[in-house]
Amino acid sequence: GYYSRAKNLKKSAKIIVDNYNGRLPNNFEELKKLPGIGDYTASAISAIVFNKPIIPLDGNIERLLKRILNLKKEDEIKKKNLHKKKIFFGKTFRSGDYAQALMEIGALLCKPKNPYCDKCPITKNCLSFKRKDFEIKKKEKKIIDKFYLATLYKNNNQLLLIKNDKFKFLKNLLIFPMKEITQSDSLLKSNKKLNFKMSNMNMNISIHFSNTKNKPKNGLWIEKTKLKNYMIPTFTKKIFASVKHNL
Repeated sequence: GYYSRAKNLKKSAKIIVDNYNGRLPNNFEELKKLPGIGDYTASAISAIVFNKPIIPLDGNIERLLKRILNLKKEDEIKKKNLHKKKIFFGKTFRSGDYAQALMEIGALLCKPKNPYCDKCPITKNCLSFKRKDFEIKKKEKKIIDKFYLATLYKNNNQLLLIKNDKFKFLKNLLIFPMKEITQSDSLLKSNKKLNFKMSNMNMNISIHFSNTKNKPKNGLWIEKTKLKNYMIPTFTKKIFASVKHNL
């Protein structure tokens, strides 16, 4: 996500300069039209920058709501319901300060484990404090197993990297040529196997080495010793680091 954030930041900056005279739009819906800005970021900007009575629902404020209202059930902890429950916090003329204060209470006091209730200013309203039940229920994230074959093409001291226009992850960044395969295909002989966790994916990668002099349109030959000079994602660096002694 960090790579796409940087790209979206640049895109948004250009749009703001071209369409908004270099100033952030102060309208929630206009903010959401900017690349990379969703409900949370638009809410945070609206409250903190423009002092609008909106509570941004980050992880800290989610935890506050769950604790204060002692929300435990599957339906109760869904985003849709938590957005409705934000009404508990009410409104204030210092919306920016208020939003940041709630975030800080969540970050510094209402910690996931061992919260500092003795320092919290809202324990009198907190059902979890009254019931001495501080367990936080999280919506379980479904992990998907994926299987890939990455081919490391060599040409003397060079390795082939391609600009990723195929997969949703690491879009337009340099990766080794890869294709998705089945689990049974992954059991076939390969030079090396790696495992990566990315977002909700458990990526099982089989590595194959090959020699070629061909270069696809989206490809780039890079000398092995000069990989560090290029803008390469950590994912690609880790694959290289795990196999460089085999090259």
